[in-house]
Amino acid sequence: MENLTPPEEQAMRAVWQAGEGTVKHFLEQIEQPKPPYTTLASTIKNLEKKGYLRSRMVGNVYLYTPAITPEAYKKKFITNVVKNYFDNSYKELVSFFVSEKKLSADELKEILDLIDPKKDKA
Repeated sequence: MENLTPPEEQAMRAVWQAGEGTVKHFLEQIEQPKPPYTTLASTIKNLEKKGYLRSRMVGNVYLYTPAITPEAYKKKFITNVVKNYFDNSYKELVSFFVSEKKLSADELKEILDLIDPKKDKA
């Protein structure tokens, strides 16, 4: 699957929030400044071509549903970030956040507890 542009990510968040809907419905999910209807419609069509959305005709409108879950997209996105910017090392990613002061010692401890929950209980 291709990476998403920022407008495509914005549209996907609206689709995930709605679950299923029309372009008009998705436009209502987007906060200001909203893209023009025609721009969002083009973005939705591109997302369908890229395999992120499925559509079906109901009456005279298309209903769109996500073809990928937010979790699957996050996994793909983070995997690509780690691969392309951190030499495929999650350790380098964590080190980056620590050095940028985006990750505190308490948060790091919580992460360690997630990795080895039995450690504190021993």
